[in-house]
Amino acid sequence: MTEAARRSALREALATRVVVADGAMGTMLQAQEPTLEDFQQLEGCNEVLNVTRPDLVRSVHEAYFAAGVDCVATNTFGANLTALGEYDIPERIAELSRAGARIARQAADAFAARDGRTRWVLGSMGPGTKLPTLGHVTYGVLRDAYQQGAEGLLAGGADALLVETTQDLLQTKAAVHGARRALTVLGADVPVIVSVTVEATGTMLLGSEIGAALTALEPLGIDMIGLNCATGPAEMSEHLRHLARHARVPLSCMPNAGLPVLTKDGAHYPLGARELADAQETFVRDYGLSLVGGCCGTTPEHLRAVVERVRGLTPPPRDPRPEPGAASLYQTVPFRQDTSYLAIGERTNANGSKKFREAML
Repeated sequence: MTEAARRSALREALATRVVVADGAMGTMLQAQEPTLEDFQQLEGCNEVLNVTRPDLVRSVHEAYFAAGVDCVATNTFGANLTALGEYDIPERIAELSRAGARIARQAADAFAARDGRTRWVLGSMGPGTKLPTLGHVTYGVLRDAYQQGAEGLLAGGADALLVETTQDLLQTKAAVHGARRALTVLGADVPVIVSVTVEATGTMLLGSEIGAALTALEPLGIDMIGLNCATGPAEMSEHLRHLARHARVPLSCMPNAGLPVLTKDGAHYPLGARELADAQETFVRDYGLSLVGGCCGTTPEHLRAVVERVRGLTPPPRDPRPEPGAASLYQTVPFRQDTSYLAIGERTNANGSKKFREAML
């Protein structure tokens, strides 16, 4: 299958059935105990493993493909300006992105060659560690760096660009615009998927409600919107309900394996494989999801259960009712007015100011 045909097949699959993505990457890599030498003395920089230990990275992709998933996300969550900048290697964005996509592509093609079933690669574009809304980094610099990463992912064989775990709407816009610029430069046509992270508080990290995210991001021409990380599926339900009612584009959901429980051995994610599969099946039936998967704490066992549960399901047709409006950072305001008159005024203090009272009289 040619690259263009493969990418076209992904679009068709997302439009006609439930596509299953993979689960957690970082914990799977850390479980293999890479050495400081593997990290090139940059301990914790998982993206460096794309060039030093591609065998470790590929083994994670293979474990998920063996569980039956349709696509895997590249090991490039931190291959961005601010995350790599903390290791003083921001110039390696394109290199590590390309290497990560190439490893995933090789694993996907190997499994496809065995049984003839197409597998896809989602190019992961993470949020980084700096928030432009708070002035940590400027928008233009961030956008251009995301473009470098997107070009690397596409050159390595990614079939879609996944802007994920976004916490700041301005950072999300920078990533989407960077992705769009990369597609234009390379003359490529792949889906751009945005997955925002809504905290247990009910908003994104900077206080944005899901309605604000939809109003701000959908007009950018994204192909899909959804949720990932921060919480388990139970906490995502109401936000998915809003998206199902109002989003014009298809929906995705990749929850954690529940809310983490801190133990003496570190964070433990309590949600089992059956519970995750139950939740994802319910979401598909209730909200018409097209792409499901897992995030922190999920394993190949979790995704195997999800595959078994949603295989053969067709997302029910949605009847979204888009609500035109404008969004601030925090909330969306519909362009809607009641039939009563609209009064706009300012409360004044006639008792506290003698001059104002006399002027008013």
